[in-house]
Amino acid sequence: MRPDGRAADEMRATEMTIGYQEYADGSVLIGMGHTRVLCAATVEERLPPWRPNYEQGWVMAEYSMLPRSTRERTERHISARDTEIAQLIGRAMRAAVDLDLLGPRTIIVDCDALLADGGTRCAAITGGYVALALAVERLVRERSVPPSVLRAPVAATSVALTGDEMLLDPCAEEDIRANVDCVVVVNGDGLIVEVDAPAAQPFSRAQLERMLDMAEPAIRELISLQRGLVAS
Repeated sequence: MRPDGRAADEMRATEMTIGYQEYADGSVLIGMGHTRVLCAATVEERLPPWRPNYEQGWVMAEYSMLPRSTRERTERHISARDTEIAQLIGRAMRAAVDLDLLGPRTIIVDCDALLADGGTRCAAITGGYVALALAVERLVRERSVPPSVLRAPVAATSVALTGDEMLLDPCAEEDIRANVDCVVVVNGDGLIVEVDAPAAQPFSRAQLERMLDMAEPAIRELISLQRGLVAS
């Protein structure tokens, strides 16, 4: 029996509230079970300093966990783990945008975990796409970019492997005792964007394929929710 009574292949209830931050170019508060992540997109009419001469745009992400997002206070600083997660989110966001059509501008997607009960990376990617798409829609309305700048939506879920048991969308209690916490990122065309599956002990290819099979229908459901909120 799982802590919240779910079946092994059952995802937590997911909800998204758009426009949560009034001044952001696009924002969403995403809830997955008890986990809450605030995602906000900012458009800057310039490229990063290390890409000064590119005509191609850029999308990047920043990630942090607020001090009381967990049971014990987390220090207010950007850790190596936060940077690693931000890079994962950034790669997922870039898969959803035609950088050539975006032009010489940058979109920054800030993802802040307000309440962490497992799955903050997946919530950040899934909600981050919605914030990104809302910001791009604003650029489209302003005729700054063509509508085709947005590619297929991108969403993520995770599967925990403990022994031979697999659990979809694990909460923190399940995540802590898992041998593998496999994050699966897939786009709206059903194509894999990224699979991140660090393991405490080696696991088989067959187990990886089972985890991908378990994640697939959940991601389809998340993408359906995304499409209900944005025009793409």
